[in-house]
Amino acid sequence: MSNLKYKERGTVKAVSGCIAKVVGLQNCFLGQLLKLGAGSEGIVMGFDLDVAQVLIVKETEPLSPGKEAIGTLEAFNMPVGENTIGRIITPMGETLDGLGAIKYDAKIPYFNAAPALMDREGLGRSFETGIKLIDTMLPLGHGQRSLVLGDKMTGKTTIGTDIIMNQKGKNVICIYCGIGKTKSAMGRVIDIFKEKGCFDYTMILLASAASSPGLQYLAPYAACSLGEYFMYQGKDVFIFFDDFTTHAWAYRELSLLMEIPPGRDSYPGDIFFLHSRMIERAAQLDKKHGGGAMTFLGVVQLLESDMTAYVPTNLVSMTDGQMSLNAQLFNENFRPAVDVGLSVSRVGSRVQWKATKSVTKSLRMEFIQYKELVKMSKLQSGGSEETKETLRAGKVFQALLTQQAGKPVPLEIQIIMFYAKEIGALKKIEKEHVDYFMSGLAEYTDETDPMLRRDIRAKKDLDDDLKSRMKKVAEAFVALVMARVAKEKEERDRQTA
Repeated sequence: MSNLKYKERGTVKAVSGCIAKVVGLQNCFLGQLLKLGAGSEGIVMGFDLDVAQVLIVKETEPLSPGKEAIGTLEAFNMPVGENTIGRIITPMGETLDGLGAIKYDAKIPYFNAAPALMDREGLGRSFETGIKLIDTMLPLGHGQRSLVLGDKMTGKTTIGTDIIMNQKGKNVICIYCGIGKTKSAMGRVIDIFKEKGCFDYTMILLASAASSPGLQYLAPYAACSLGEYFMYQGKDVFIFFDDFTTHAWAYRELSLLMEIPPGRDSYPGDIFFLHSRMIERAAQLDKKHGGGAMTFLGVVQLLESDMTAYVPTNLVSMTDGQMSLNAQLFNENFRPAVDVGLSVSRVGSRVQWKATKSVTKSLRMEFIQYKELVKMSKLQSGGSEETKETLRAGKVFQALLTQQAGKPVPLEIQIIMFYAKEIGALKKIEKEHVDYFMSGLAEYTDETDPMLRRDIRAKKDLDDDLKSRMKKVAEAFVALVMARVAKEKEERDRQTA
């Protein structure tokens, strides 16, 4: 079909924002590319017998009624290629980083079909986020689709940037898809990626707040096409969408401009299909098709923690799990501020290493019970010694899960850390001293047993030898921490004397 030199001409009747109404086309189809005026381009979003609704995706000069519209059989494709790694581009493939044009290797349709069911295989490979709470309680697998839900300023973007940081050296291509982000917000993300060396394996696809609703609408589809280029080469891809709420707003604006009858919250009737056809493109391909995987993590902004709103409930229903962030936990300095009780991974421990599973199987329930006990303890004074000890241990556990931004923790260190908790090695440590334990454990492990981390990663399971070596490291390091604490106490006492 691409060899046919078919052209059809029409006329722009009216322009509303980034939507043009074109008349005179005898034939057209959804997603068809049109040439508008002198160098502008658009795609057909809808039509009736008389008028085609065209989304303007490239505007070289202001369009006005009377301009010529030329329809061809040319597909609307996203330029993709290896050279996009380390670059900042728009949904149209234009560069934003001032580093010159990109030589692309191929083109993939923006609205490409999702991989067929028989081309996939079940999720079974652990996707390492480097975030302790997620890796232990809400595990992700390669090819999974998950969400981060939360109010404004609760650390949603930070989760994505930390996960991207942790992919360094793991042969994962990362794509940060910014939708409607402000210049200042993107500046912070870019600075983090430069500082941590993330651009060696990461690209940013950006439709900023200053972009048209049309470009914001196309951004996540363009990111999917970029990811598919690498996935079908047998590579692992991670895409962080920031955020789907802004994407839904952009599509609502386009729909109202196209005079589509509004439904609930003024969204059009096909708002579910808007995201579902994109979410389904995440996959773990089988070996016959290269064995590549594309993992999605999308941000959904809530209003006053309302998860029952229209867009959040739609997205929750079509993904494999979600992490719900809580503003109160964030204000209490518990980071990431994930509400474990409202969060879920529908893939679960199936994608975890056996080693991770064995030391974390009861952590989720233990943490939920601790948070409930904290609420109950506020309603009554006193309490038994057993309750006080449980609360003390719970504070240590919460401190163990707390993680500052920009400091991903390798999975092997997480396993040693929580194994130390399981065998009771942390009973003598107070909440205030947990930072000493967490910050120095990796270095101490490498000094005393240089092969331990490598052996855990190689076996991915805990045999008696590994347990014995982990116990030895954990107990010895806890003793060092306690000695340091005692020395600091002596110095304080001497100064106050």
